[in-house]
Amino acid sequence: MTPLVFLPGMMCDARLFAPQIAAFSAQRTVSVAPIGHHQTMAALAEEVLAHAPPRFALAGLSMGGIVAMEIARQAPERVAGLALMDTNPLAEADAVKAKRGPQIEAVKRGELRRVMREEMKPNYLTDGPNQGAILDLCMDMATALGDQVFINQSIALRDRPDQSQTLRSFTGPALALCGEDDSLCPVARHELMHDLLPNSTLKVLPNAGHLPTLEQPDATTAALKTWLETL
Repeated sequence: MTPLVFLPGMMCDARLFAPQIAAFSAQRTVSVAPIGHHQTMAALAEEVLAHAPPRFALAGLSMGGIVAMEIARQAPERVAGLALMDTNPLAEADAVKAKRGPQIEAVKRGELRRVMREEMKPNYLTDGPNQGAILDLCMDMATALGDQVFINQSIALRDRPDQSQTLRSFTGPALALCGEDDSLCPVARHELMHDLLPNSTLKVLPNAGHLPTLEQPDATTAALKTWLETL
């Protein structure tokens, strides 16, 4: 079966996809690529490609989806299918860009936990019974990755290119999936990606925000399973 490569969101690691890894790893090779060692999307994508199988299915969430689009731009022949979850194909908006510098400076002063707690985590989730546990996991992932990864990822996100043409050109099976209550990457962004991709399915999951892999793991896994079956 086609190997599956996951790309996590900003300040997240493989634990973001724990339910999906458990579901798929018996049938196919599943890996999670780190995306924190460089300060450009191009370099991050090149590192993933250097370690990825010759041809693979690619699923990215949030920043991972943005890196996935850059991989599809650089090496579309290697990407058997593309799943873009809670992400954004557009260049960074000026209002968001303006916040990056102060956040980076705060993290350089040792305030990573405060930045994550006050400025990042409140935007992640919809209300639900597991919200507290998921937010605690997000903090654990962020502190494990550390200050330099935050800085690298912030710069890469700030300076990222628009990937609309990449999506228009990608003809493989694609999935645009998001939580219905995602305030960071709203449903409209996924409708746009669905419209741009020639061969895509749109899936909007109720009772989920920016991290449906953890908020609605069964529904997310089911949507990914359907997508993988089309490869």
